[in-house]
Amino acid sequence: MVMNPQVTAARRELNVVYEISKTLATSLDVHKTFREALNYLLQALDWRRAFVVLADQGSGELRGLCAVGLTADESQRLKFLPGEGIVGRVYATGVPYSVPDLRAEPLFLNRTGGADQSPGACVSMLAVPIRADRRTVGVLAIDYLNPDTRSHFGDELQLLKMVSTLMGQALLLHRSVSAAHDNIQDEVRRMSKALHHSAKPGHKIEHVVGTSEPMLEVFDQVHQVAPARTTVLLRGESGTGKEVIARAIHSLSPRKREAFVCVNCAALTESLLESELFGHEKGSFTGAQGQRKGRFEMAHGGTLFLDEIGDISASFQAKLLRVLQEREFERVGGGTPVKVDVRLILATNRDLERMVKAGEFRADLYYRINVVSIQLPPLRERREDIPAMAKHFLERFNRENARSTEFSPGAMRVLTSCYWPGNVRELENCVERTATMAHSNVITDLAFPCQGNRCLTQVLHHIDREDAVRPSRLTEIPIQERPMGPAGADAAVPVPSAVAPEPVVAAAAPTAVLDGKPEGEAERLVWAMERSGWVQAKAARLLKISPRQMGYALQKHGIEVRKF
Repeated sequence: MVMNPQVTAARRELNVVYEISKTLATSLDVHKTFREALNYLLQALDWRRAFVVLADQGSGELRGLCAVGLTADESQRLKFLPGEGIVGRVYATGVPYSVPDLRAEPLFLNRTGGADQSPGACVSMLAVPIRADRRTVGVLAIDYLNPDTRSHFGDELQLLKMVSTLMGQALLLHRSVSAAHDNIQDEVRRMSKALHHSAKPGHKIEHVVGTSEPMLEVFDQVHQVAPARTTVLLRGESGTGKEVIARAIHSLSPRKREAFVCVNCAALTESLLESELFGHEKGSFTGAQGQRKGRFEMAHGGTLFLDEIGDISASFQAKLLRVLQEREFERVGGGTPVKVDVRLILATNRDLERMVKAGEFRADLYYRINVVSIQLPPLRERREDIPAMAKHFLERFNRENARSTEFSPGAMRVLTSCYWPGNVRELENCVERTATMAHSNVITDLAFPCQGNRCLTQVLHHIDREDAVRPSRLTEIPIQERPMGPAGADAAVPVPSAVAPEPVVAAAAPTAVLDGKPEGEAERLVWAMERSGWVQAKAARLLKISPRQMGYALQKHGIEVRKF
């Protein structure tokens, strides 16, 4: 019995579609299943080459997913822009395209050298769009020898359209499963993070790097105070991260979905600060063209962070005290009380106790804000955190600048040995400055400005006081910061840590050290050497002794001088 050729061709095409549908359903690895489908397609229909290109979701460029009959080098050249060549035109229009003879086709780019493999022969090419979710996502293309120079490819195009439809469905399923898998992974990570926080509440705070004992103690205090509405006073030197800790307290509190409002009290005059915090009524002063809410009202239900609270004037302290007591205020130029529900977090680097004694800070306001006090340690007291923090800042610099910079061991030793009077802020600036000016991807110890006496902080940190009395004995030199007011009298404003404090002689207690400085002679030596970058001559000038006395004292206490 002789079979009808048309029936035979239809049965073969049906078998092709069946086998390809089974292949595409075997796995979610589209690269593998698409390649197997193309292999079967070429073997069953005696075609020469086939490839699939998909649109990149970021750039929109068409790139090769898989190919059969092409070399590795030819597959690398499967890149097309929408509208470029035959493939780009099919993608842009969404319409199948057939070419009876590639030699006579002006759109053919011959990017993979398909026309060069059979010189003098007629090569035909068919390309159909791959659609998923009602849009074109790629192109399926094949070519084969056409010795009869046929110009009609209705059956072949119909078969390719069925295959491309199956591929589009496979792609849609793959992307749906991948998206669901990513969502599940994100949820697992989120839950693991939440469980980790609940298991170790004080051992981690988001956006804060620290594993040292002082910082773990701070983390414990933050987690303990966050759920309450208690007023918190954050204390510490400038640059220790008081605002970051304030945001952490807010984010861990029941008010985390409400506003977090920050005000720097030192940046505004008294009149501006009053208007900024309490708002004003229309016409209350020149330029007040309408009613304006203050920061207290903006933070209603949330948290208000008042930074540099020690810098507000005495008259404004009285106004702030009433607001803290009554939780109500009046706008500037208004007479109607406004009640607010605000949690207050305050911060200062000033010695409030000394200011209270000097009459520069109201005692009743001090007791009102000093409910829960958290002391943030300076960076020099948690040096074990410096490597992790430096790497964190460098990684962020690399991400923002598309760089791959890293520290050498020598560079890390320089960072951990520095005194860091500006604390975390200074470390961050130093890392960014050094990484920006680095000539290679490895930052060495010589890349830091301090290694060439070019560090401006170091210049500020070693100010010689020529008019100071030079004591003759090291044990008589307690180091004390004695801040000076505008008129030269003693004031309660601490001297910035980058400026060398003025040594004074304490006759009553020659070995005592004030304001948190080291108490013993060996501790004072290490303190002075750290502040001087381990340069003996500078440390001697800081302690007002001779370099010879400095060397003898170091040898006496067995203190090893660090060399960089």
